[in-house]
Amino acid sequence: MKVLELLIFLILLIAVGYMILKLTLAVLKWLAVNAITGLLLIGILNFLGITHIQLTPINFLIIAVGGVLGFSF
Repeated sequence: MKVLELLIFLILLIAVGYMILKLTLAVLKWLAVNAITGLLLIGILNFLGITHIQLTPINFLIIAVGGVLGFSF
């Protein structure tokens, strides 16, 4: 009986670990895509002289989380 309980616990532990890893990677991918999109927009608009936005760590975090919407603020 103890072996069966341990086996079930290990299977559930592996399943939860897999889900946490998968969700973490999905969030990191989303942040990376948003950051790259926002940085490209800032780079293009700064190059064209339309705007002049400095890249500070706070601005970068806003762009990474908000993407194009974060860029507009």
